[in-house]
Amino acid sequence: MSADQRPMSRLGVVDEIFLRTHRGMGTPIALQGLWRTTDRVAPEVLEQVHAALRSGPLGRRVVRARVPGARPRWRANISAHPIRISERALRAGEMLAWADAQGFDLDPEYGPGWRLSTATLADGGSIVALTCSHVLADGRGLAIAVDQALSAAVTAEITAPQSDWSDARRQWGIVLGGTVRALRRGVPERPSAAPRRSGPASICGVVLEIPAADWELAAAAHAATGNSFFVHLIAQMLWDSGLHEPEISASIPVDTRDEPRVDNDMAMTEVAVTRSDTPATLREKCRAAYEYRISSPGGMPEEILQVLPARAAHALTRGAGERDILCSNIGPLPNTLSHLGPHPCRGVAARAIHPGLTPPLPRTRLSGYLSRLGHTYTLALTSLDPAIRSPTALNDLAHTTLTAHGLTPTFW
Repeated sequence: MSADQRPMSRLGVVDEIFLRTHRGMGTPIALQGLWRTTDRVAPEVLEQVHAALRSGPLGRRVVRARVPGARPRWRANISAHPIRISERALRAGEMLAWADAQGFDLDPEYGPGWRLSTATLADGGSIVALTCSHVLADGRGLAIAVDQALSAAVTAEITAPQSDWSDARRQWGIVLGGTVRALRRGVPERPSAAPRRSGPASICGVVLEIPAADWELAAAAHAATGNSFFVHLIAQMLWDSGLHEPEISASIPVDTRDEPRVDNDMAMTEVAVTRSDTPATLREKCRAAYEYRISSPGGMPEEILQVLPARAAHALTRGAGERDILCSNIGPLPNTLSHLGPHPCRGVAARAIHPGLTPPLPRTRLSGYLSRLGHTYTLALTSLDPAIRSPTALNDLAHTTLTAHGLTPTFW
């Protein structure tokens, strides 16, 4: 079902996939926006942002339906974690480790699903982190929520819900009709789950910046789009780390919004990257991939995942969007994010973190989150590959790959 047909007060299929990961069925994921300011952010500015977020679209929680087949719905929730303030100033090399630790105790069902945190920096600035459960929003949705809060233009996104009975009739009608049509084409095969990996949960990340003009010039020089160039770079980093496989499978989120909305309004597609691929050949592969989306199992209607018990739905979708690499192009960020009140930002990043991740590890070895603000591209990298043993190793890997493609990164 397309996003524009889904009432905003009910959870969509992707929302519920992330709700199951919150409940321990899958890879835990939280989204995070980071601001690095040139001077220390005044407490009253953070209080204003915090209050706006509480009354905005992130201020909600999941309520389970009582009628079988009806979807869970959103309910406004103005309770929030207090602003978390670090007790000591951080050096530049400590910022991301501090930010990684902000993903605990986020509960989209029974408690606040987001947190605003801050720490002063030894160089005189501040680092501010907004961390939220992936159930509440995807990367683009989080940027929209922050834009609304910082521009003081928050509007209610939670409409009066349909009754559970009405929603259940609608869901069962879609599922039964779609299942009959699918079965007429043959009994669908059970999808194979993405392979998990043994070993310790070793996670590290870096954030780097590149002038937008340099990025676009390099992409054009390789006859690529900015996005296919991005996919090529992330795949090349994984190969440069020592991977011996002849092919890398890339998972690519695709924004499906037709208007600004704070939710998980996306689909997933995939691209097979070979060692012989160039940014130019990947341009064609990416273009073809956008016409094909990773869909529900066996041609069944995707709504079947919302009427099955949680563990059965998880068994059908386990690892469905996980590939060797994740290339999430969040796109341009609203200009409102360039300041926190009167405080200009010298860096803004968007990424995902994995609070409480335990073995076995997901298939994904390296994730990249690309965003643009003004004249700067920001690339946040997260490694789950044991071969990349530290942030320093990931830093060196990214530097080597990017400079080989004519780019000079500046690391946070």
